[in-house]
Amino acid sequence: MAAESTDLDRMRDQARRWLDDDPDPASRDELRAVLDRLPASAPELADRFAGPLTFGTAGLRGPLRAGPNGMNLAVVTRAAAGLVGWLAAEGGEGPLVIGYDARHGSREFAERTARVATGAGRPALLLPRPLPTPVLAYAVRRLGGVAGVMVTASHNPPQDNGYKVYLGAQLGGALGAGAQIVPPADAGIEAAIRAVGPLAQVPLGPPGQVLGDDLVAAYVERAVAVIAPGGPRDLRVAYTPLHGVGAAVLTAAFARAGFPTPGVVPEQAEPDPAFPTVSFPNPEEPGAVDRLVALADATDADLAIANDPDADRCAVVIREPAGTGTGWRMLRGDEVGVLLADHLMRRGVDGLYATTIVSSSLLRAMCTARGRAYDETLTGFKWIVRAGGGTPPLAYGYEEALGYCVAPDHVRDKDGITAALTVAELAARLKAQGRTLTDRLDELAAEFGVHHTDQLSVRVDDLRIIADAMARVRAATPTTLLGAPVTEARDLLPDADVVILRTAAARVVIRPSGTEPKLKAYLEVVEPVAEGDVPAARTRAAATLTTLRAEVATALGI
Repeated sequence: MAAESTDLDRMRDQARRWLDDDPDPASRDELRAVLDRLPASAPELADRFAGPLTFGTAGLRGPLRAGPNGMNLAVVTRAAAGLVGWLAAEGGEGPLVIGYDARHGSREFAERTARVATGAGRPALLLPRPLPTPVLAYAVRRLGGVAGVMVTASHNPPQDNGYKVYLGAQLGGALGAGAQIVPPADAGIEAAIRAVGPLAQVPLGPPGQVLGDDLVAAYVERAVAVIAPGGPRDLRVAYTPLHGVGAAVLTAAFARAGFPTPGVVPEQAEPDPAFPTVSFPNPEEPGAVDRLVALADATDADLAIANDPDADRCAVVIREPAGTGTGWRMLRGDEVGVLLADHLMRRGVDGLYATTIVSSSLLRAMCTARGRAYDETLTGFKWIVRAGGGTPPLAYGYEEALGYCVAPDHVRDKDGITAALTVAELAARLKAQGRTLTDRLDELAAEFGVHHTDQLSVRVDDLRIIADAMARVRAATPTTLLGAPVTEARDLLPDADVVILRTAAARVVIRPSGTEPKLKAYLEVVEPVAEGDVPAARTRAAATLTTLRAEVATALGI
């Protein structure tokens, strides 16, 4: 009992010190309400003060709530002050470019970041309104920014927000110009954030310069240049931004490129931070694209496309061939990834083709057969855009989580707008030949074998479940999978919390998600195509992968 009382006193002291430093009256009232409910609210208070948010795969990301373990004005002020201080200490010159999406708090956090920058004597340039993340990444390069900040939680739940940091050429180098931060910059910025003193001593300057729509127009113009001029444009597309910020930019890009304007799901067309029509604002989640499919059916669309809320990801939904009885199907990220790679290769786009350790091995097989340079990186576009060290220059990169970089000189990050344009270009060309994306996938399978991929993904409330599962697979690593010997068992610690298992015809990559409380196992089986019978090979591959999934679940104890 005495220990419990001591813990409560300690948490009260922490919370009171936070209240004295918090610049936001609303979050102060929120935290006082938690204190008023003690001791019943002790677990909640402990979680809010479990530790500060740290820079992970995508910078800061967390729930909107008072306290150091949440996204709020105090945390953002401290993060901005740390970032601006680090930029100065590194000798970085030039403006800080700031973008934001339409989530709760995004504009306020962006404006506070601008005032912290100008208070430190650095120019701040704000995007003119809530816009896609790739527009911010583009703006950092176009405007010669020393760095960029994008306030977004991407496809996280409505109660979250986040803070992505990009560097310009001066501090990021040629490969990292307009790309997300990598070590040691992330650790340096985090140390600078911890060194920030009382927030009352952080000077706040004027609100910075709000940029005009000419920047957005320039992004659209460059995006349209990604696809070849004069090709077929007869394509009916249904589209949803999933209540995010992609609709205006994507439809403008399609119109500028000469495609018919996509039909947009009306209930999801406008930005809405509550995401009222989906249980989870991620196109990969079950049910997220149901309205999109309904619109595609009603309009007899050739293709359906979804962006995630900040429009850096692109999901593609296709109509299955007549007679299959399956209606519409969302392509896996690996399927879109190899379709785009194959399309760019056929267009003669030279350079390095890259993907990640959790993506399909089909891209490697394609590059080997076609004499293209290939590289494989850790997950995240901050690594993909640096693949191969720049020799040869990156031509294309993708990751299986619906992220595609089809024009690294335009946006050095994943870009759901240019990916959608390039998918549309490919689909329109195939349609003009009386063919479909499914036909092209079958061609690739016949040439390289069926590379069937899937995920075993477990969302948890207690992160110890993930740690226990990773420890279990390391302590008792399988020696066989699908009855075949494991030929490679690789543990990437300490560089990354990843375990890789391979057999002659299967691969498993196990890792915690970097952005969500999930444990993920990425599964792949390769099935040769006998006598040109692709459907039979797909059936065999699907059955084999089901067995592999069960074996991996057992090994993880989930």
